[in-house]
Amino acid sequence: MTLFTKPDCKKCEYIKEAVDLKDLGVNIEELTSSNPDSLAHLAWHELVSKAEISLPILVLDDSSTMTGAINIKNFLLTHQGVH
Repeated sequence: MTLFTKPDCKKCEYIKEAVDLKDLGVNIEELTSSNPDSLAHLAWHELVSKAEISLPILVLDDSSTMTGAINIKNFLLTHQGVH
């Protein structure tokens, strides 16, 4: 799973603090102009327009996506210790 975030994003920080992302094997990709690889990965998933509207975005292993900090947190918490 990959979590796309951006700097100074309160919702992004909320998830990072609420869930042990490393334990779940979630890769965090911060979208900045100095991180072209993450921007390319976002584009590969065809999520650029969605990211312009709202972050964070969680891409699941089946390439489906989830948005909304509360939705993502609740999903990840239900999968903690299950992987």
